[in-house]
Amino acid sequence: MYKVPIELIKQALEEDGAFADITTLSTVPAGQWSRGSIVARQAGVVAGLDVAAETFRVFDERIPIELLVPDGASVQAGDELLRLQGPARSLLSAERVALNFLGHLSGIATITAHCVRVLEGKQTRILDTRKTTPGLRSLEKMAVQLGGGQNHRFGLSDGVLIKDNHIKAAGGIAEAVTAARRVAPHLLKVEVECETLAEVQEAVECSADVVLLDNMAVEMMCKAVELIRQHAPHMLIEASGSIGTNTDRLMAIAATGVDFVSLGALTHSAPNFDVSLEFA
Repeated sequence: MYKVPIELIKQALEEDGAFADITTLSTVPAGQWSRGSIVARQAGVVAGLDVAAETFRVFDERIPIELLVPDGASVQAGDELLRLQGPARSLLSAERVALNFLGHLSGIATITAHCVRVLEGKQTRILDTRKTTPGLRSLEKMAVQLGGGQNHRFGLSDGVLIKDNHIKAAGGIAEAVTAARRVAPHLLKVEVECETLAEVQEAVECSADVVLLDNMAVEMMCKAVELIRQHAPHMLIEASGSIGTNTDRLMAIAATGVDFVSLGALTHSAPNFDVSLEFA
């Protein structure tokens, strides 16, 4: 389970001016106590309920919260997600930050779940990327998992991924793979990004563990998969690069026989999930 980032929540509340909410301070009596619930306004998969709940608690520890569904649950429009009560001023001042976390993370989980459903029954798995919001990577990757996707590298130290500029700097694919094998721990896989069939052939010949087919047309991808399966049947194959979350595109790529599709869109382009705080 992910760790709720208390310092990040504090920073977000400070950024929003929540501790000097002039509208609430000037219109809501100091002693007023209210009850409310956070409600889903659309169908999808929720993620970040613990973060939203903790946002209210960080702002005011007197706010008791009842979670009504777990993170990763599929919900419908109108479903209550959590109930809370406490000083009305505190509920209102922390509201936007809590909903921002919940809406963003649930949006990621929902679009991930859509992509996973598209490929249900296929061997191809959905991966995220490192194209995340600075400071939110652990939460965004958690949301991908809750949507049924898998995480690619969390950070640069988690695996060797040799990309085009690494290849240019090293002098070629073979040179880059050889250098990586000398330095990287033996338990880390070595993945090579390839944009042409010639590069795929070279990656196969130097025994990379994984080949990433980057920005390839489906027709070329089919040929690349055939080449790899013929000469290195145990090599893993990943497709990436401007793929998006379009159903037809995902199905066409899965039909080539790749093992993974990595989608930056899961984290950098997920639509916000509509949630609201409703007072009783």
